[in-house]
Amino acid sequence: MATFEQRESGWWQAKVRRKGHAAQSKTFEKRNDAEVWARDIENKMDLGVFASRKEAEKTTLKEALERYQKDVTPKKKGAAQETYRIKALAISNLGPRFLASIQSKDVAVFRDSEGARGLAPSSIIKVLALLSHLFETARKEWGIEVENPVKAIKKPKVNNARDRRLSPEELDYLLNALDNPGPSTQVEAGDRRNVWTPKVARWAIETAMRQNEILSLDWKHVDLDKRTAFLPETKTGTSRTVPLSSSAAALLLEPEGVARLQRGKVFPTTASAIKQSYSRAVVRARKKYLADTLATSCEPIDGFLEDLTFHDLRHEATSRLAEKLQLHELMRVTGHRDMRMLARYYHPRAEDLAKKLG
Repeated sequence: MATFEQRESGWWQAKVRRKGHAAQSKTFEKRNDAEVWARDIENKMDLGVFASRKEAEKTTLKEALERYQKDVTPKKKGAAQETYRIKALAISNLGPRFLASIQSKDVAVFRDSEGARGLAPSSIIKVLALLSHLFETARKEWGIEVENPVKAIKKPKVNNARDRRLSPEELDYLLNALDNPGPSTQVEAGDRRNVWTPKVARWAIETAMRQNEILSLDWKHVDLDKRTAFLPETKTGTSRTVPLSSSAAALLLEPEGVARLQRGKVFPTTASAIKQSYSRAVVRARKKYLADTLATSCEPIDGFLEDLTFHDLRHEATSRLAEKLQLHELMRVTGHRDMRMLARYYHPRAEDLAKKLG
């Protein structure tokens, strides 16, 4: 039977004790609310459907994320990327909230705020997927009785198909900026620039490989005699062998760094390091281009080196390879499993098609 006790603060504490169940208690401002809560708990206990929410009421999202990062994230292929999302969620407004207190409307507000600060719909969906899986893991694996508030909300509509191609001039400026980072990278102890980024960028343009595929490539899977690179695990869950152009093979034989001892990772750097140095190079290239146009009194080309991501190099490489390979051959190189997905990456220039028409 439930008991009710008024505390010194004036609030009412309800306690429910039943054989076979741990004691339940909760404090309310009004006695009537305490009685309603106690009756509900007792009814659920009588029906055998009661599940304690104590753990959910004392575990914050930040604490749950820390456990998730330790127990679940390391088993995923995208562990590095997920770690960034976990950190972002932990410092968000939801971080200090108890799991039991997070409702669908709270997640909806979080979703909208992420969009308002410029996060892409696809990125927001990945964060929501992480949050949803955390709640499911807490309920199914950790024994924390909590509802998944992500299930009820709408997900942002994704339209991330891109047709961004680099002009020859853009590519020249970009590669020059990667090769010559400028005095800002010079420190007394030596050069602190990422020497791998120029090589990784060139490799991406030559092979159409994804960034994570490039960074995970091991020397034991490279055959310079056959000019191939074997990828044992890819985004699609299958392996593939990538043919190497003569330029790609030559890149591996450069004396400055890449060849080294030919063991371990071919490009021993990280995704975060590539992202940072590549983004800075794009900014430097854009500034250099604007300075050159100003010096020569030329009108800058609209959009020159703007909205350019590292992944766009895969688009560029795919479109270039399409000029040399049949589409079924191109799919073997890029790893796309159907023509629909390949079409998102294959963007021939209209002027090039016009030349083929004669």
